[in-house]
Amino acid sequence: MNEPAKVFVQATPGDSLAEASRSTDQTWTAAGIEVNWNAPEIVVSAIREISRVALRWEQRLSPDVLVLGDAWERSYGDLQWRHLQPERLLPWYWLAHDRRTGATTGMGVDVHPGAFCSWTADPAGITLWLDLRNGGGPTRLGGRSLVAAEVRSFEDAGTPWLTLQAAVETMSSRLPARPEPVPVVGANNWYYAYGEGFDEEAVLQDAATVVELADGHPVKPFSVVDDGWNPGGNGSGGPWESGIAGIFDDMAGTAAAIKQLGARPGLWFRPLLSRESGLWGRQGQNDGFGRALDPSYPEVLDLVRADLQRFRDWGYELVKHDFSTYDVFGRFGPAMGARLTDDGWQLHDTTRTTAEIVLAFYRELRAAAGDVVLIGCNTVGHLAAGLVDIQRTGDDTSGRDWERTRKMGVNSLAFRLPQHNRFFTLDADCVPCTPQTPWEQNRQFLDLIARSGSALFVSVDPAARTERTDRELSDGIRLALSGGDAARGGIEPLDWLVNTTPNLWRAGGDEVRYDWSQPWGADPTSG
Repeated sequence: MNEPAKVFVQATPGDSLAEASRSTDQTWTAAGIEVNWNAPEIVVSAIREISRVALRWEQRLSPDVLVLGDAWERSYGDLQWRHLQPERLLPWYWLAHDRRTGATTGMGVDVHPGAFCSWTADPAGITLWLDLRNGGGPTRLGGRSLVAAEVRSFEDAGTPWLTLQAAVETMSSRLPARPEPVPVVGANNWYYAYGEGFDEEAVLQDAATVVELADGHPVKPFSVVDDGWNPGGNGSGGPWESGIAGIFDDMAGTAAAIKQLGARPGLWFRPLLSRESGLWGRQGQNDGFGRALDPSYPEVLDLVRADLQRFRDWGYELVKHDFSTYDVFGRFGPAMGARLTDDGWQLHDTTRTTAEIVLAFYRELRAAAGDVVLIGCNTVGHLAAGLVDIQRTGDDTSGRDWERTRKMGVNSLAFRLPQHNRFFTLDADCVPCTPQTPWEQNRQFLDLIARSGSALFVSVDPAARTERTDRELSDGIRLALSGGDAARGGIEPLDWLVNTTPNLWRAGGDEVRYDWSQPWGADPTSG
């Protein structure tokens, strides 16, 4: 791999980028900051504050290329191949497909970096941006050396799809081999209940429904109690010590009842938000449901460990942790952009980068969970890889508006499927079955996810059940529980170079066409 042609550093967020001078063959220095290129590692050390480092490769790209990147956390219907756009942010990796030659190449960083890493691509070259800040201010490394990233280059593997698969494999080289994955299939009531008006009886009805639809399959489905079970109400924070009085009086009893019905119990929580005052809060971050907790405090990690131990003691076999990126950064993915968060604030421990602190938080969750299956939602994929069993890779689908499911779910599955069974089990989010959304479209989404072998969760409103929906839900659930079309070579989007929600797919040895549009097409006011 060629070394960068130029290196730039920024000490504090208000400073201009300063070009570093080469002090040795592999080292650049400026303003008390040293950047060492020991391929593939980029090691940064500083005796003063540091915010960003930029490394520039002078590599000309054809004006005809299409470029693809990833997203900081979930995608929001925004993943796509696009013409060169110099200011476009490309988190974690980039691929360029030359339409004249058919070749696809690119670069990326290994999982678990010490910085938030992104790329920009223009006709004259490529720039890797290392965000080394702590919150919205500089990090004080105190002279220590930090491996900010390990850079990888990607060669053409035959097609853009195969090249992306090989790229993800390369970026996950530091992860231990995953054991043979067990299909993840289950019920989740969010997309018909939306956290309101449900009780233990409704939860047990969902469990009985998914068991009935699995129809005796040897792999047991999950049944997840999503948001709305704890006293704070929809979207609120902890403490996570009990359910709502009079509705969920015995959370351990609920888990036991789900097991008795033949399903595996799961539970949602928001680990970095508390309704209690005086705790170790994230500076200035509140959202009306409580105060965000700062994961750089050891006491916050103690709380999270205690919560997970409690859920294990209650008997839950799956835990979904949610909102942590928002609670750290104060923004969801699309608003993070290149700045990530508001300027000025910092986490309690300013000697570590935000990436280091978030990664340590995920490692604590993983260790505390033990053999509990972890779902990360609103989690940073490149940092959570190998530390969650399942990753929600796209923003919410919907039981009220089909356009959200088309835009978010299909796009996430199409462009991030190569991460499945490499970084984690991919979850493109639930398939709704509700009176408010068209079953004809939801049925196709069900079929695609079931064929993919990725996680399949269904939100089945009892009011929407018919003989037809039950039959087709059962077919999809049983296919997913059997691993989908993985044994026949998996699935692949065939028109993804020109379509953000691909219609044409290869499934095993077959070509399958899906029609995601309603009679009027895609409604631009929805989703």
